Amino acid sequence: MPDSPLSASPYAVLGVDAGASDDELKRAYRRRLRETHPDTGGSAEEFRAVQEAWERIRTPEARAAFDRGGPSYARGADDGDFVASAAGRGAERRDTRPRARSYGHPGGWRRERYLALMREWAGRGVELPDPYDPALVRSAPYEIRHTLADALAEEATARQLAELGIGYTVWHDVLAVDGMSKIDHIVLGPTGLFAVQSEDYGGPVTVRRGELVAAADGVQLDGEPLHDLGVRARHLGRALGVKFAGAIVVLPDDALEQPVVEAGRSRGIALLAVQHSVLGHLLRTGVPGAPRAQGVDLFEVRTRLQQGLRFI
Repeated sequence: MPDSPLSASPYAVLGVDAGASDDELKRAYRRRLRETHPDTGGSAEEFRAVQEAWERIRTPEARAAFDRGGPSYARGADDGDFVASAAGRGAERRDTRPRARSYGHPGGWRRERYLALMREWAGRGVELPDPYDPALVRSAPYEIRHTLADALAEEATARQLAELGIGYTVWHDVLAVDGMSKIDHIVLGPTGLFAVQSEDYGGPVTVRRGELVAAADGVQLDGEPLHDLGVRARHLGRALGVKFAGAIVVLPDDALEQPVVEAGRSRGIALLAVQHSVLGHLLRTGVPGAPRAQGVDLFEVRTRLQQGLRFI
């Protein structure tokens, strides 16, 4: 997965212009090290960010590679490996191990919104040879970058969900009951039924009083992610006659301090924030105390979902 579109460029972290000379870059690096060192009033997080920024552009070769833009944010050739869309599209898989059955198009709605916003921002008649060019993305307003960041997060989650195996069924980009919002992923397996939302806020978050909140300046959250997902899952479950075991917000590993944080319950649905890398393990082991769907019950729930779910 490429860098988040919300991430600051190495130049921004070091506080210099992209056209700075190598000597100016080195001086800026030393200055920022002094400013952010925990012993001089800085924070460990800022200090680490400065070191990582320097590593990315410290040599002429590394800097040239970064300035060329690096890998695009466009979809890779392997995207068909983890999803067959509602229209039946797919791509040849290299891995022959049984995967979870998947329906829908992860990240598709946000990709379309990103492209529309990018073209609107660029202006009518302006040619965009590569709307995913990293340099162009970094210059775009926050809303546009956040839309792309969430699309990438959805796609990364979908790849992980596909690895759950044949015992699981996954629906992507599902239309919520209100007809205006969506649930990124719905996962059904032996451990129960889960609503999953993929998020990338471009920085650290924490759970406080049962909800996600920003843990650093500049991190912006829309609404109450955990509560809102729980409400959408509850309403959808009521409409289809099924019961969700959990509502899970998936975040980049470095955005959440603990692997799994249970934030409470919403009418019996467990609300959890989890790091991306542990999502598969959580879905295989289940939420403590949550009912498990087995045998005939699992088949009945899958049938109701298959007949009743709509894609955005």
